[in-house]
Amino acid sequence: MTFMPDRDLPPYRQIADDLRAAIAKGKLAPGEKLKSENELKDQYGTTRVTVRKALSLLKADGLLISEQGRGVFVRPQPRVLMQTTGANFRERRSTGVSNFTAEAAAQGLRAEQRILSVERVPAPAEIAERLGTPASTPVIVRRRVFLIDDEPMQLADGYYPAELFAGSPVEEPRRIAGGVSALIEDRAGPVKQRIMRFVEDLDIRMPTPSEVDTLHIPPGVPLARVLRSTWVQDGRVVEVLDSRVPCDRHRFQYVIDVP
Repeated sequence: MTFMPDRDLPPYRQIADDLRAAIAKGKLAPGEKLKSENELKDQYGTTRVTVRKALSLLKADGLLISEQGRGVFVRPQPRVLMQTTGANFRERRSTGVSNFTAEAAAQGLRAEQRILSVERVPAPAEIAERLGTPASTPVIVRRRVFLIDDEPMQLADGYYPAELFAGSPVEEPRRIAGGVSALIEDRAGPVKQRIMRFVEDLDIRMPTPSEVDTLHIPPGVPLARVLRSTWVQDGRVVEVLDSRVPCDRHRFQYVIDVP
């Protein structure tokens, strides 16, 4: 790597910027081990303290990770492409396989979902607003974690009006054949209507300590939060899915057909 000192920046920032550029251009590949602090000190003509500050900055940015006794590595980026189209949903829906599992399998990855809990709670204000009910109206919440090759990839809490889904499989702490979407459209189910539209609200924020622990999020990596409302034929929202996704392991693609 060619290093051109810049007198306008502190040395540790210059080194961090140089390494960041090498990662962005693929000169330092995901999973690749960096040179030792001594080697980097000699390469950049500086001190170990300065090199350590540069590495700390990149760790805080989520670009590097340290492994005890092994060294510093470029953080792997196990990304899953999540593609959203109406045709995609219908195709996956007909197979009974969830979109997450199908997308992962198409990319040669092994997906798994685990149910963390199922309970009745008062609807949080933003959930109640999307469901069109008063705040604190009872809802059933199904909390799950999705994993790829045993690595936690996202948290997903599904909220359902209790008066509509009471006594249905939604209240049971087990997998639902074909997912909740299949239950919504089932002629013998509690809703008996075709899903017509999904509306997703996306925001980016830093994760909470609990989310950091559960999803193994490194320092400096933000979280994407997606609130998806499921609309059926009569104009009701019957499901709100609250998904939290670390930004270092997903790509979202929305295909919008314009009539």
